[in-house]
Amino acid sequence: MRRDNIADYQIRRWYIQEQEVLTNETYQSDEGSPLRKILIAAAIRNPYAARFSEDLSEIVDGSDKLGEEFARRILAALDGAQAESYGKACVVGSAGEYEHGNAFITARFATPIRAVLPGAKEWIPSTGKRSGPGALIDVPLAHVGELYARDYYDTVSAYFDDAPNADEVVVVFAVATRGRIHARLGGPQAAPLAAE
Repeated sequence: MRRDNIADYQIRRWYIQEQEVLTNETYQSDEGSPLRKILIAAAIRNPYAARFSEDLSEIVDGSDKLGEEFARRILAALDGAQAESYGKACVVGSAGEYEHGNAFITARFATPIRAVLPGAKEWIPSTGKRSGPGALIDVPLAHVGELYARDYYDTVSAYFDDAPNADEVVVVFAVATRGRIHARLGGPQAAPLAAE
């Protein structure tokens, strides 16, 4: 198999972006570890670019295999750390429909990722849009096991200097290793995650 293919997808480029946050915006730290936000993305040829199709199975059918590769890359980037929150997104090139991006990030794609993250059982927040090269998108994050844990509501911004081309979709998955630094809004608390 060529390295640029997973299932029937043609992948042009992989991206990994990481932030390590030490304090909040007013330089207040807390007693927790630094907040790592990790983002994995792929620029993938859109098989439906510039044409309408009622059936989107060319995208959906192999998305579990795509999810498995994202899962592998996420675990490698975490390097033993634990993901406590997650989110996903898509950026569709100008020759595609927003629906095409959503077809890439259904539960079929997300299930293999959720399966490798301890405690991950909650709905994964998502967003998307149409754009072109130089796209910027804010990926929403929420706790993997307690959707209403406010301390974990966060965002990670992703920038793609050369994507998406008109006939591409950028598929994005993000994780974070803890909640916001110095979060103090109260509400439901997430139970500690047990490593599996």
